[in-house]
Amino acid sequence: MNNTIAALILTKNEEKHIERCIRSLEGVCDEIFVIDSFSTDKTCEIAKALGAHVVQHPFENQAKQFNWAINSCPIMAKWIWRVDADEYIDKALAQKVLEQIDNLSDDVNGIYVNKKIVFMGKPLLHGGWYPAQQIKIIRKGFGASEDKWMDEHLIIFSGRTISIDGDQTDDNLNDLSWWTQKHNGYSNREAINMLLMEYGLDNQDREVQPKFWGTGAERKRWLKLKYIKAPLFVRPFINFFLRYILRGGFRDGKEGFIWHILQGFWYRMLVDAKIYELKKRFRFDKEQIKAYLIENYVRR
Repeated sequence: MNNTIAALILTKNEEKHIERCIRSLEGVCDEIFVIDSFSTDKTCEIAKALGAHVVQHPFENQAKQFNWAINSCPIMAKWIWRVDADEYIDKALAQKVLEQIDNLSDDVNGIYVNKKIVFMGKPLLHGGWYPAQQIKIIRKGFGASEDKWMDEHLIIFSGRTISIDGDQTDDNLNDLSWWTQKHNGYSNREAINMLLMEYGLDNQDREVQPKFWGTGAERKRWLKLKYIKAPLFVRPFINFFLRYILRGGFRDGKEGFIWHILQGFWYRMLVDAKIYELKKRFRFDKEQIKAYLIENYVRR
């Protein structure tokens, strides 16, 4: 049978979310692996009680952690489903996956699903955030995560993909203080990620290919390359205007407004400020900046 599925869940202090996540996978995934970055709360205890295989591994970034997991965990299933700890699988999506996965041809190695974000209890259905289809399920041995410091996607090495119309919902239950602290940390990785892309130091042959008329992930990558070429400190204004005004983010009410101010403007401005800080440190010398990036962030 080709329909066995293993879920991989990366965790660090996710006791608020891990039970909801695992229970949404019951009856869907034959194996559940929790790859924990040495949580200090009850994440591991809860996951083990629910029957998950828990392994611990030091965290560097999401991509490296996921790729370590697919190469190191004793996965027996034919398919791997990546699920973040603060996500859950909607029942309708689970049913559709179970109905279709056993009948897929051998050349199908990846499955796109809808990523739905819930912010402050409000689904974000406008502004280009939904349905943001991403590959979340890969055939074992035929895919991995892009080796990026931030904004990584799953890719397949060969074959083709299909799309299943169902929601994998990101609904983080932490408060705004936690959210802003988390995004401050994200901004460090995103600044490095954008600098690597700007200077052509990313691993482009093993990443989502930028295509305006491609999949949602491919179009997003094409737009990001255009975004990188825009002037520092101007592009956060452009991003906010495009998503909140032109793409209708305002239709998601007060929660949508807060999201687009914080995620679409503040976060992007913070990333730009950190890029500027690093460039200023090296007196805007391109070769010195590249040497620093290669020494510290390019995998050898």
